[in-house]
Amino acid sequence: MIERTEYPRPDLVRDSYQSLNGTWDFDFDDEDLGISEKWYKSHDYKKTITVPFAYQAPASGIGDTSVHDILWYRKEVSLEQDPAGKDVLLHFGAVDYICDVYINGEFVGHHQGGDSPFTIQVNKFCQDKNWDLCLRVFDPCEDETIPRGKQFWEKTPRSIWYTPTSGIWQSVWIEQVCPKRIEKLRMTTRFEEGTEEIRLFFNGNVAGCNLKTKVCLENDLVWESQTRCIGQQLSVLADIVQNHIFRSNFHDSGYTWTPESPRLFDVELILEDESGNTLDQVKTYFGFRKVHAEQGMIYLNNKPYYQRLVLDQGYWREGLLTAPTDEDYKKDIEASKAMGFNGCRKHQKAEDPRFLYWADKLGYLVWGECASVPTFGINQMNREMELWKEIVERDYNHPSIICWVPLNESWGVPNIHADRQQQEYSKALYHYLHAADPTRLVISNDGWEQTDTDVCAIHNYEHGDPGTLRAEIFEKMFSSRKELVGHPCGVWDVYAKGTKDQGAPIVLSEFGGIGYTPNQNKGEDWGYTRVNSEQAYVEEYKRILDVVLDSPVLAGFCYTQLTDVEQEVNGLLTYDRQWKCKPEAIKEINERYRRLRVNEED
Repeated sequence: MIERTEYPRPDLVRDSYQSLNGTWDFDFDDEDLGISEKWYKSHDYKKTITVPFAYQAPASGIGDTSVHDILWYRKEVSLEQDPAGKDVLLHFGAVDYICDVYINGEFVGHHQGGDSPFTIQVNKFCQDKNWDLCLRVFDPCEDETIPRGKQFWEKTPRSIWYTPTSGIWQSVWIEQVCPKRIEKLRMTTRFEEGTEEIRLFFNGNVAGCNLKTKVCLENDLVWESQTRCIGQQLSVLADIVQNHIFRSNFHDSGYTWTPESPRLFDVELILEDESGNTLDQVKTYFGFRKVHAEQGMIYLNNKPYYQRLVLDQGYWREGLLTAPTDEDYKKDIEASKAMGFNGCRKHQKAEDPRFLYWADKLGYLVWGECASVPTFGINQMNREMELWKEIVERDYNHPSIICWVPLNESWGVPNIHADRQQQEYSKALYHYLHAADPTRLVISNDGWEQTDTDVCAIHNYEHGDPGTLRAEIFEKMFSSRKELVGHPCGVWDVYAKGTKDQGAPIVLSEFGGIGYTPNQNKGEDWGYTRVNSEQAYVEEYKRILDVVLDSPVLAGFCYTQLTDVEQEVNGLLTYDRQWKCKPEAIKEINERYRRLRVNEED
């Protein structure tokens, strides 16, 4: 049995927690009898499941890909610590889609949203250290107002659509904490000032308490303070540059965060009462970096930074949307960097925070996305806006994320080209994300028919076969900004009606998609184009990348894609993460930009 036992929330870590991953009782409720028959009080469960894997995934121990909209989970929980005087928090990383939670037969909480976390305080049940924990999950397969991304709504996956994921798919755990505690925090780099703002939000009345803050870099003390609390919020301004280590040209000293030098500052926060007793102690980290766009280029730490990204669907054969182990997130990033990519566009899912931790630690840019909704309407808009609120709150502290991508290829806004309402919704998402998070770029509608946007993100798979008219047209398109912005890809204009090009950096954010299956070619395998050998694969990759890298107007690219997924064989790696060709061959091609330009930071 595969178990995920790592600490699930890497940007706010406490020393002790109790993982609830592992074996749970499980059942389908196809006739929707669970509520009327009170399964939350008593039920003879027929199956077991390994959490946090969806029932469709082989790693769950079930591996049933047929449609079941209603699921029930049950687990006997025995608290490992004495809960006296503590708040007991029950955390869920992500449950797709609508979840009702019961303890000892009583309803305790509800959450809607398949990509975001939620927490329920369950002090009422702590007189007894033993619980009967029960969940009812409703994930209606045919509801097109639900964000579902690449999860297919038909019985058999095909083309670019994959096996769905229902129920628990990220970690479940318990924390026992003091009622007076650090509830959440936000860390914001003030790059020009050389300071890091650490804003804390407290639970309970902490007036009169003291907060001790310590910032270290590789075990060397950089900055510390002691601050008296007067309300439920507190901002600490860590003056990094004042440290003698950094005073000499700090911004060029190698202590800023980049993919080449991902330096992370460790932070320890201790909340003490007036007598000096520790109420709460958490550990976190930050990367000192700035992102902005100007003059047709994306800048990292005030220097032009070319985006060499790869599209990453975040699927695994054993776990579907859930990586089998924490190490698998790390391995994917290491494989990508070995091929010369400096980041990814994490496609159609809000990835597990453990992936973002490894991106922070290893140095890997991330364009953050979420699952799109198939149709447009008031329910869709409300659900998507709430999802983005929760995503930004969860992921704000990760320096690896440099861009938010709220919409993709007009999914959920099919008439955005001329429909005023759908255009205004796209603009609303753009401006909301900037208001909620002023530290990152925002793309309005990745692919085409864009409205207000910080990056002009274009999708184009029209590279054609070598020597054809189609290939000639593809090459010409990338010769100038006028050609690229004014040349629709298929039937879609780059900008929606009424929106003009404002000179935003242009990134070719989807292209390529070369299909290749080493040692086998199945009829059901799918790719945008196909080759039949490793040599042909590398040659075709080089032909396409040469056009992209020679373009004088692109600020970067995102190649489709990192791995095969089920029937889609566009990956640089197979579904089982085996190389299709030597990674150094891809790296040599990708990094040719360094030899063409001198303005990328090393």
